[in-house]
Amino acid sequence: MSTIYREITPLTQNDCFTIFSRVKQGFDFPLHNHEEFELNFIANAAGTKRIVGDHIEVIDDLELVLVGSNLPHGWFTHECKSKEIYEITLQFHRDLFDEKFLRRNQLNFIRSLLERASKGISFSRETKEAFRPRLVQLTQKSGFDSVLELISILHDLSTSRNMRTLSNSTFTSDQINYHSRRIEKAFEYMQTYYDKNVSLADVSKVVSMPEVSFSRFIKKCTGKTFIDSLNEIRLGHASRMLIDTTETISEISYKCGFNNLSYFNRIFRKKNGCTPSEFRQNYSGVRVFI
Repeated sequence: MSTIYREITPLTQNDCFTIFSRVKQGFDFPLHNHEEFELNFIANAAGTKRIVGDHIEVIDDLELVLVGSNLPHGWFTHECKSKEIYEITLQFHRDLFDEKFLRRNQLNFIRSLLERASKGISFSRETKEAFRPRLVQLTQKSGFDSVLELISILHDLSTSRNMRTLSNSTFTSDQINYHSRRIEKAFEYMQTYYDKNVSLADVSKVVSMPEVSFSRFIKKCTGKTFIDSLNEIRLGHASRMLIDTTETISEISYKCGFNNLSYFNRIFRKKNGCTPSEFRQNYSGVRVFI
């Protein structure tokens, strides 16, 4: 299987979800994964190849798939001849619904849907047709109503008939644990000052730990080094600005704490599998952050 890139999505911690709709001529975004759940609706793209986890399939003219957190996925033009592919992509945080909230009786259908999504779910033809207008309408909504509608959509999907699980194996590793107060404090500081010159010494001081100890601590808690963690926060903000503003790539790079444009371009490509301008192009269209 080809390289799997870790996409840094444009969803910030202050958003509930984001929804994009666009018309495109093909699929050229690389195989990737991300922490957020993703619901993808595609019309008029028969012959496109879909990869979710270890499952590969050629799709027909209507597609509706829910991809779980950290599950590799991608759509590729393959034998698709259409020049007017319509796509709606909805992404929401894996912790949008609190674990305790999902354990309530009325939420258990959504809980089992999200658990099952760790292998990817494809929905029936009937479900695709029924949900198309609701997803189109969701791109027009905003605020509290849109959050209620997202919950409603997820609940109705969870009770729909004839859904299929796609991947045989699970790719999720839920080892990441941010519950340590020190780690939370470190991430809060990095989120606040990501656009400044943040050093390991600064963050270590905030959590009252020696630099060497903090360096080991963050790696143990998150599986990432301090600089990788900081860069992911910066890249998240950069992704958002690429989509939400018309600022140049060098302005965005500078505003997100990268003082070197070629370094920004290099690590952006390494994480997302595409350049910042290709990323911007992929997300062009109507977009709403809720």
